[in-house]
Parts: sequence; C-alpha cells; structure tokens
Amino acid sequence: MWEQVQETVNYIKEKTGFTPEYGVILGSGLGSFTDDIKIEHILPYTEIPNFPVSTVQGHKGALVFGTIGDKKVVAMQGRFHFYEGYDMKQVTFPVRVMKYLGVTKLVVSNASGGVNPSYKVGSIVIIKDHINMMPEHPLRGKNEERFGPRFVNMSEPYSKAMMAKAKILAAENNVTVHDGIYLGLQGPTFETLAEYKMVKILGADCVGMSTVPEVIVARHMEMECFGLSVITDMGDEENIEEVNHAEVLKAAQKAEPHVRLLISELIKNY
Repeated sequence: MWEQVQETVNYIKEKTGFTPEYGVILGSGLGSFTDDIKIEHILPYTEIPNFPVSTVQGHKGALVFGTIGDKKVVAMQGRFHFYEGYDMKQVTFPVRVMKYLGVTKLVVSNASGGVNPSYKVGSIVIIKDHINMMPEHPLRGKNEERFGPRFVNMSEPYSKAMMAKAKILAAENNVTVHDGIYLGLQGPTFETLAEYKMVKILGADCVGMSTVPEVIVARHMEMECFGLSVITDMGDEENIEEVNHAEVLKAAQKAEPHVRLLISELIKNY
C-alpha cells in the first residue's frame, strides 16, 4: 500500500506540479461543485496508476486541481463505495494519496436518508459525529506505521473548529444548516423501514453508504475533517415508498447551490 500510494503521488506531482491544501470528496448529485474551482488540471481516474474507477451514476470520475480564493484544492468528482465491490483499502486509497500530495484538510459531502423529524428533504446537515456500521474496517490488517498509529483516537472525527466556522458562514450567507450524527451502512439497498427505525434508536440523525471509511483513514493520518450531508429522502412511513436513486440525485441537485456556497466559503475563510 505504501509503495502504491507513493507511485500514484509521484505520477500526479509529475503531471500537475500542484500541492493542494484542501481535499474535497463530492457525493451523489454534488459533482458540479468543481464549477467553483478555478481549474488548473483535470486527471481522469482511468489515467491515474492504482486508482479505482467510479461506477455509480452521478459520480463522474476525475481528480480536479485548482484554486478557490487563494486556497489550493484537489476535488474528487466521484467517490468509491464498498458496495461497488472495492475493498475498504481501495475505497480510501484516494485519501491516502491526497495526504501525500499535501492535503491537511478534508471536506466530504454525501447524500443521506434522514430519520431526525426536524429534517426535511433538502436539509443540509453538518456531520458532528458518526457511527460505523459497515462490515469491513479500512484499517483492518497490518498497520503501516508510516501512515499513522495502530489505534486511532476518534474523539474528534470531524473538526470542531471547522464546524464552528461553517455555522458562522452559513448564518452570514442565509443558508439554513442542522447538525447531526451520520450512520454508515454498506448498501446498496436503501434502508427498510425497520432499518431506518434502528438508525434512529442507535442515536443517529441520518444514514448513508459512504464517508465513514474516508474520515477514519483521514484521521489515521491526522487530517482535519469536515462533513456535510444533504438529506435526500426521509425514512418514515409517509415517504419511504418514494426512495430511489433518481429522487436522491434530484434532491441533492436542488440543495447543491447552498452546499457549494458553504464549502467554497469554508475553504476561503478557514
């Protein structure tokens, strides 16, 4: 893994000569955030050594390098999911690469199902913590000490300072945000009504199929993390029949201008 990461990093550095400070992972229906980047380089995943390729509709499949304000950014247009058949080390491989390109702060976004009754479709949630219910752990196996320690302190998976700044920026820009706990499940099935109830009982506010592995690996390497979730469906008796991927993408795209604004402002001002 160490050698593969270094090979990939060296390839990208040769191609771009770019040292980003921020990494951004874009979730379902949120890919046009890259329109806010003053783009300097685009590398399709298919051209990058050791990189997986995203197979999900709504995930494009390229690394985009450029600036937002005076900050250097690399954004993933399309992430990798465990349910696609990748193992967790492949899912999180790009986060390892980002770290060794120079990234110190990781911003992750996703689409999720809400179980908190104060949410509605289109709500934007700042992720304050997560519950990992995925069947595989990205740090399982022999630990590579050069990446980070065997046992990772997860007392602050999401940066409190970044959360506080995002809330100030949201208020200044009239963007309504909630905060909440995200629960990660494997997918690719949307949750049953009983599973949505379980998510709520376990103390989470929303549920999705990504984000948790990337944040664990980022924290393994002491990167500062910030997470945003767009509520694209509500897991209750009234709404569960409407849940499908097309509706998820539609809801995410509707909330996207606010998400883009918030992420851009956070990158510029933090």
